[in-house]
Amino acid sequence: MSGKYKAIGWNPQKKTYDGAVAGLGTLYLAAFVGLGTWLYPNATAETLLIRGLATLALLMLHVILAIGPLCRLDRRFLPLLYNRRHLGVAMFLVAFGHGAFALIQFHALGDTNPLESLLASNTRFRSVADFPFELLGLAALLILFLMAATSHDFWLHNLTAAVWKRLHMAVYAAYGLIVAHVCLGALQSETSPVLAAVLGLGTATVSVLHWIAGRREVRADREATVTDGFADVCDFESIPENRAKVITLGGERIAVFRHEGKVSALSNVCRHQNGPLGEGRIVDGCVTCPWHGYQYHPETGTSPPPFNDQVAVFPVRVVDGRVWVQGCPK
Repeated sequence: MSGKYKAIGWNPQKKTYDGAVAGLGTLYLAAFVGLGTWLYPNATAETLLIRGLATLALLMLHVILAIGPLCRLDRRFLPLLYNRRHLGVAMFLVAFGHGAFALIQFHALGDTNPLESLLASNTRFRSVADFPFELLGLAALLILFLMAATSHDFWLHNLTAAVWKRLHMAVYAAYGLIVAHVCLGALQSETSPVLAAVLGLGTATVSVLHWIAGRREVRADREATVTDGFADVCDFESIPENRAKVITLGGERIAVFRHEGKVSALSNVCRHQNGPLGEGRIVDGCVTCPWHGYQYHPETGTSPPPFNDQVAVFPVRVVDGRVWVQGCPK
């Protein structure tokens, strides 16, 4: 938030997370190369490593894209979200390794600069069979690099959460480029029904999860009915203690929290990454964002010291057991 910046603070949770990612990635590569050597004894170690890094990066990207909608559908997946940026940076490094090894293998053995060879050796853009699919992978890698390079909170704070979020939504463009890269490259050269089925299953899974989560969000965006400036939200007892009910007023989502016999209404948007405060809970007297644990006092919307971030708060009243919220912030 608005405290002092540090390069990266690897607390025990982050160390465990990163260690698990590194360990599982290494095991995957070892298994891929080992199994590939057994099934394809004529394949070189370089070729198996290039393919192993490619499939690992693609698998990690599918996991990254699935984490968001899964967390919206089931809170038990939230621990995966806390350090998703670490997983994204790791995925970029794996993809970069794939690209670097492929560039050396296929473009570094002649007298032409490898990058120049990559960009100019194939210009058959009108051919499906001979399309320069490597350029699609390069474009995706550049997007992933931009995201990895701006993953730190320094960039999030200085670009603002809204701009930073739009920038990182480019992951979907990168995903589309990578799917096209695989379809026009590996699927045509290998003609493997297994690879095609796995890629189709992964794409379908990501698409369906986002569709289901999106449908749920559409229902949450239905405007509450306003009477004399206030909206009748719900019955007081229907809000769980230290939890919230999220409503939409004037095009903005508002989280209405119940705590210690009182009701408070805050903007649903966390100042950190625009996380959904209404899906969090009150911990130690503060509304706590479910994404990364950033906190705000429910009555004032201010963060506890030493931070000074603030979210908007809205007038709220309880009449005859019903909760009413005004759409204009205090």
